[in-house]
Amino acid sequence: MIGKIKSLNFTALFFLITFSLILNSFIFNNIFVINIFLTFFFISIFITKYGLQIIKKLNLLQNIREEGPSIHFSKKNTPTMGGVFIISPFLLLLLVVNNYFDSNGIMLIFFCSISFFIIGILDDYVSIRGKKNTGLKSNEKLILQALFAIVFIILAFKNNYISDLIVISTNWTIDTNIIIFPICFITLVGLSNAVNLTDGLDGLASGCSSIVFYGLGTEIFLKGQKELIIYGLIAYAMSGLCMGFLKFNKYPAQIFMGDTGSLSIGATLGSISILTNSYFTLFIISGIFIIEALSVIIQVSFFKFTKKIFKVGKRVFLMTPIHHHFELNGMKEETIVENFWKINILLVILGIVFKIYL
Repeated sequence: MIGKIKSLNFTALFFLITFSLILNSFIFNNIFVINIFLTFFFISIFITKYGLQIIKKLNLLQNIREEGPSIHFSKKNTPTMGGVFIISPFLLLLLVVNNYFDSNGIMLIFFCSISFFIIGILDDYVSIRGKKNTGLKSNEKLILQALFAIVFIILAFKNNYISDLIVISTNWTIDTNIIIFPICFITLVGLSNAVNLTDGLDGLASGCSSIVFYGLGTEIFLKGQKELIIYGLIAYAMSGLCMGFLKFNKYPAQIFMGDTGSLSIGATLGSISILTNSYFTLFIISGIFIIEALSVIIQVSFFKFTKKIFKVGKRVFLMTPIHHHFELNGMKEETIVENFWKINILLVILGIVFKIYL
């Protein structure tokens, strides 16, 4: 089906995910699957449309880093911190859900999402105030992320949400023993930063996030565990919120999500996967985020290594994250985003196939 789509724009992606969720509603015999996606899709569109005017009045505008691609200078002064229109309704949803289910798991996701949300707001605020696209220092941001991640992991473990057995399929598990704790840490902090790094082209992070949350929700439903259904529905709600935001974030973007959105989106993906033991599938369907992060790690490591050996640092890519490498090779921004979306959809299909047949 993906191969037949010549142009995967916002409308095509929306109808593709909507159609898939309608099928899921019949397969899982749960009408809330499509309803919660559409409800939060329209909520996101509504609050982003009117919230955009508030962002402009508050003069919360994007600064462009000087070392980035020169073609991005035209994006300067685009309204930013739009992630507030994704995360705020999601946090309200969690509070409403917890009111009915009184679940420690739901409150753990709330804690994780709002913690990384606050870090993102601080980072964006410092960047806007300083009129430079720098924000918090890397070590400051990492310390805050590590602190909140450790608290989350401790609370999740004490409430028996963390198992040292990683479930690959019904008949296949991996006993990680105490290694599960660094795995949880990397899942939260690593994925949070990976989504943040992906947020460099119009619609890239928001589109991929909607796709990944759809895949995560479907994976959770495929587990067939009634107590986990609520987490699947929450993932579908986030898919809808990201998709609604994408309407204004697609090329040419009217608003950016900023670290306010990207850091929390990644942490939310990680927290849901930890509580539902969905590490394996998340690793597959988050392939775009992981590749983006790995490209930066490879670039920096190779540069430092060659500089130490040859006194002159060399690069593997023209620029990282890797989407900038393709930009500098002459590929149009819309084309890069479209191709990354298509790859992400294929990764979700692969993850679901593995879940069913392994």
